[in-house]
Amino acid sequence: MAVAAVSDWTPKRTQPNWLVRLFDWKPFLVIACLLPAVGLLTVFLTYPLGLGIWLAFTDTKIGRSGQWIGLENFEYLMEDPQFWSAVFYSIFYTAVATFGKFALGLWLALLLNNHLPFKSLLRAIILLPWIVPTVLSAIAFWWIYDPQFSIISYVFVDVLGVRTTYFDFLGTTWPARWSLIAANIWRGIPFVAISLLAGLQTISPSLYEAALLDGSTGWQRFRYITFPLLLPILAIVMTFSIIFTFTDFQLVYAITRGGPVNSTHLMATLAFQRGISGGELGEGAAIAVAMIPFLVFATLFSYFALARRKWQQGEGND
Repeated sequence: MAVAAVSDWTPKRTQPNWLVRLFDWKPFLVIACLLPAVGLLTVFLTYPLGLGIWLAFTDTKIGRSGQWIGLENFEYLMEDPQFWSAVFYSIFYTAVATFGKFALGLWLALLLNNHLPFKSLLRAIILLPWIVPTVLSAIAFWWIYDPQFSIISYVFVDVLGVRTTYFDFLGTTWPARWSLIAANIWRGIPFVAISLLAGLQTISPSLYEAALLDGSTGWQRFRYITFPLLLPILAIVMTFSIIFTFTDFQLVYAITRGGPVNSTHLMATLAFQRGISGGELGEGAAIAVAMIPFLVFATLFSYFALARRKWQQGEGND
């Protein structure tokens, strides 16, 4: 009886066309996925930044195209005391407000990380200053600081009777400066607190339990466990906080508009006053460009802080 031969014929596999092969190529997929984002950033970020830098080297005014004048705008700013006042207050405003936001925000995050009743409700309430639009917060603080209708003055003068005159929060230089810093701290605490709270949630409770068994104090647990493990998030949040604070515009402009006597101008508000209100687009752009080194410094601070943390963990070792 003849045994039927087993056929070894198999259908030929069709080769994918060039389009399928192209989408299977990883470099092309990476470029295709990044291209929309790169296009949006180019249109809405790179072009305005490049235009602003170009305007800083021209004498452009509103309604009139300018000519290239090189470094004349910056040379003028170097001799402008109002510009240096804005630089000083921008740095002072950023440093004090950032320190205040981080001190209070970290304390609040550590408090909310404990087992508290109505913890979810408390977290939602804390977010309110961050959710409320900046202009509404500024208007509320403007009313609080008003020389005639201030609720603080009303309490101290009419209710408690400990003063005979109302507070003049915004009428003189340093009270106005400190008042703006207080408003910025109030508004920025929720962002810092919720961000650091999210970082605290990632720390394993077993580390604290082991530290308790070793007899560590609360300060030692914070110093050797909480702070080192929270450092990457601290660096990122601090960088964003510095950038947001240094470039603050709405809060200052809505409360004082740079007054009294231009003493509360930040570089951002001064650039707006010179470039838009004053019509000197070139000069205003030069002030805005002068802010870039400070923002680069904040970014480098975050980068080196994170790099230091990776080095401590041994991630950079081969």
